[in-house]
Amino acid sequence: MSSTASTRFAKGQSGNPKGRPKKRRPDVSAFNIIFDKTLTVTQNGVERELTVDEALQLQTYQAALKGSRMSVRAVLKMIEKRERWLAEKESKSTSPKVRPYEWKHKEDPTNAHEAMRVLEIVVPDPRDFGPNDEYDRVKLQPWAVQAALDRGRRRTLEEKDIADIKRCTHMPETLKWR
Repeated sequence: MSSTASTRFAKGQSGNPKGRPKKRRPDVSAFNIIFDKTLTVTQNGVERELTVDEALQLQTYQAALKGSRMSVRAVLKMIEKRERWLAEKESKSTSPKVRPYEWKHKEDPTNAHEAMRVLEIVVPDPRDFGPNDEYDRVKLQPWAVQAALDRGRRRTLEEKDIADIKRCTHMPETLKWR
């Protein structure tokens, strides 16, 4: 062969200018793969298939019913998400069926007491302060006080502090002072 003979590929130029085609990645995350798996769950003696997502939601509902505050919050968020979805679905449909719930509140210091009552952090103070008492009196639940005491173990409390804590707690005799 002579050096002037033309070849299929020119010197210094790639035979595949666009390169190897990129591999397409599926549009699925690891969470979607796990959530799509099914589990066999036995409820009241009856077996049924649930996705991992449904099983987690069911556990969250059960924990909320048992009193887990974090689970209650999670369930409330699920309900709120569902309400938004229903409202969006309703706005797209022709006949209105469900009105979305609108949460309204006013700026009021007694709202904090009401929120703490809903979360069962406080209970109404049973003492009578007379007919001219305009304040909403409450006492802290022992579990909330105990949680605060357990967090602040580095600090030693003075007798005055202990007396104040006992005065503001619903059943102060149940507290562990360690």
